[in-house]
Amino acid sequence: MHVYVQAIIDAFALLLSGSGEVWPVIGLSLAVSGSATLIATAIGLPIGYFLGMSRFAGRGSLILLVNTAMGWPPVVVGLFVYMALSRTGPLGDLALLFTPQAMVIAQVILAAPLVAGVTTAAIASVPRDLRLQLRALGASRFQEAFEVFKESRRGVMAAVIAGFGGIISEVGAVSIVGGNIQGSTRVMTTAIVFNVNRGEFGLAMAWGMVLLGIALVANAALTMLQQSGTRYER
Repeated sequence: MHVYVQAIIDAFALLLSGSGEVWPVIGLSLAVSGSATLIATAIGLPIGYFLGMSRFAGRGSLILLVNTAMGWPPVVVGLFVYMALSRTGPLGDLALLFTPQAMVIAQVILAAPLVAGVTTAAIASVPRDLRLQLRALGASRFQEAFEVFKESRRGVMAAVIAGFGGIISEVGAVSIVGGNIQGSTRVMTTAIVFNVNRGEFGLAMAWGMVLLGIALVANAALTMLQQSGTRYER
């Protein structure tokens, strides 16, 4: 137990050390994962709404594909993005490899299926009677979508939380496409791996505690937003 207590102490010492590397690493981690979550949400919500609301041949296959993508191994996604962005890849001319932008692309691919899959389940759980009632009242497609999202908002927020949680602690993809370059693409997860490889386990544990703390705060904020308004519904 002492080693964990010491890790917490080291984590606070790390944050208060004034080191020029610490806060840029934290900032880049939040910037990459935050941007990827926003983009994945913009992609995943419409897909989830479409799959949750529609009934057509092949829908089950598409849902199966989305659910399968929810479990994509990060290292495989990282390899796929690396090959696409390498000099000989189809997107090599963009020169994005080993940049934060490449890390965002990899994390979007990981998070979008999570957002889409959970959103599909949330939208599909909305009673069909509500949709019929909205249409009978002459609601436009936009108004209908707004009310459906409002009805399923907790499930939709759970989708966003799942997307963010799935990438803030991810290391495989960002390590492959980012290269863990100090001062450029090093984030908290790759900093942990870097220090473990150097045998600096105390510093690695301190970074781990910082990552856990930030993930807890971010997800607590999302959860509070998800639960807002509950007291007025009964």
